[in-house]
Amino acid sequence: MKVIRHGSAEYEEMLQLRIKALLEPIGIPASYIIQEKERKDILIGAFEAGSIIGCCVLTPGEDQVMQLRQMAVSPGLQHKGIGAQIIRFAERITREKGFDTLMMHAREPVIGFYEKLGYHLVGEPFLEVGMGHHRMEKSLGG
Repeated sequence: MKVIRHGSAEYEEMLQLRIKALLEPIGIPASYIIQEKERKDILIGAFEAGSIIGCCVLTPGEDQVMQLRQMAVSPGLQHKGIGAQIIRFAERITREKGFDTLMMHAREPVIGFYEKLGYHLVGEPFLEVGMGHHRMEKSLGG
């Protein structure tokens, strides 16, 4: 588990994983990811034998809230605890950067996953990329 440098070969691997795991299954084009906007984000990758197997993007927000975005685990490796490891690493980085809360827009099918990790629903459901999402967050006690 490590922070990835924007524009690196690892970042390119991360982009391909996000496209394959998140965008292609719901028919969203790769152009949805605006790479230039991610220059200031914190890019996290989980690796096994030198290959990326999971990732997420942390985007600093206002009011001590960090947003977790584009969480993905290789389709063949889901349900093996990799996602939970990525979340724990993201929480640690969020705290280290001085943020109190980690928040995400969770797709409806994965709400239970985040609830098991201590996240709770905030507000009403909404549509994003054509599917139902919920804002979820967790106070990290900063």
